Amino acid sequence: TTHSERHLDLARACRCAFPGRHEPTTPTPTQGERAPADHGNQWNLPFGGAQLARRLNGRPIRCHLPDGQVTPCSCSTAVFHPVPKQRRELYIDRLVIAGEMMLNGALFLLVCAAARAAASGGDGPLLNGNFEYAPNRSQMNGTRVMAPNAIPYWKVTGFVEYIESGARQGDMVLTVPEGRHAVQLGTESSIRQQLSVTRGKYYSITFSAARTCAQSERLKVSVVPGDDDVADELPIQTVYTSSGWDSYSWAFKAKQGVVSFIIHHGDDHAEDPACGPIIDCVAIRALNPPRATPHNMLINGDFEEGPYITPGSPWGVLVPPIDEDDTSPLPGWMVMSYSKVVKYIDSAHFRVPHGARAVELVAGLEVALVQEVATVPGSSCRLQFSVGDAANGCAASPMRVQVATARGSKSVPYNSKGTGGYTRDALDFTADGNSTRVVFYSSGYHTTSDGSGTLCGPVVDDVSLVCVSRPHARRLLR
Repeated sequence: TTHSERHLDLARACRCAFPGRHEPTTPTPTQGERAPADHGNQWNLPFGGAQLARRLNGRPIRCHLPDGQVTPCSCSTAVFHPVPKQRRELYIDRLVIAGEMMLNGALFLLVCAAARAAASGGDGPLLNGNFEYAPNRSQMNGTRVMAPNAIPYWKVTGFVEYIESGARQGDMVLTVPEGRHAVQLGTESSIRQQLSVTRGKYYSITFSAARTCAQSERLKVSVVPGDDDVADELPIQTVYTSSGWDSYSWAFKAKQGVVSFIIHHGDDHAEDPACGPIIDCVAIRALNPPRATPHNMLINGDFEEGPYITPGSPWGVLVPPIDEDDTSPLPGWMVMSYSKVVKYIDSAHFRVPHGARAVELVAGLEVALVQEVATVPGSSCRLQFSVGDAANGCAASPMRVQVATARGSKSVPYNSKGTGGYTRDALDFTADGNSTRVVFYSSGYHTTSDGSGTLCGPVVDDVSLVCVSRPHARRLLR
């Protein structure tokens, strides 16, 4: 066969192996990877059978194999490196050889993996989750994104802007939490990405958001298909950090193997349709809820299972209001409030009493951390827990955490110097029903001592509940 015929055979084989139609786009960013400023003469485009077929008839085949190797694998993913321009013919030949091997059935090769129809739902940032891979300028009007698929790996609708850190918007200088780029959602706009997940498994999404407008802003988050395909509303009116950026979490149960994750900004009755929140650092984490044990009837009482926290993120992750019908990014726990949150923190950036994770109560009386547990009426129960501070300058003498059940409550004081520490306490009560709610909330409002206005509060961790049923009275027979 001629060189062109071999290319054509390869295109047919690749289309068979990779039937999805994938448009040329930028390479898959791995966790922590930044997009290069300029690809220069490197071939670094993803692979698809349809894409390869369109580039025959003497035009360059914009696909390559890894440097110095042919990688056999199952139908999964792989990461490939840029190919220098001067070596492209060598790599084309290797590509053709690999295609012939597929045609002969000796080896099923995945020759390029960046062109996945859906991002894998593994722990870490979504594909281009920090938006550092920029849209083509021909698909933009100033900062506005004009084409639905202009931002690599994302689909946009409505008034969406691609912004750069340091740019001015009126009297405001825009900043982003990671890298140099983010997106801003105007009125009735959205961004979405397809995710490859495991059906029936629970996942948590984390993303950072900053307000830019004075009106009450709310974001809607959903997956399709999902529970009735109804979006959950996240209130972002309150700013909890001095930087203006907060990280939010949201969770879902996968109904299918591929879902579309959507962040939507509705109509906030703003005069300027471009006015809306800025979004950055979108990540996912598979949740593995622990089970209750005889030594602890509470699920996830140590808070070790929870949403993804971006490495280097100094402000933790906010867990929004969650009721009984919602999937919680903090397994086992509900957040009861109209519009306030609790903060999920880690030992890498804060002081926690036990393990690597804990919860900070940052919204005073307006929010409660709740778990409902099955109990035996009349059983004697002991609830144990730790109360402390996160070493974030949240000083108060004292902070108070209110602990309550249906048959008892307690106010636990803690004198905080804002440098870290905790106290251990307990609440004894008698269960009076088949289920008992355990409730924690802060009785005061606090801000950090640096005068920045950052909201803070007492930390709750290492919560355990043990109940012992009373023995039944025995009748003496004569």
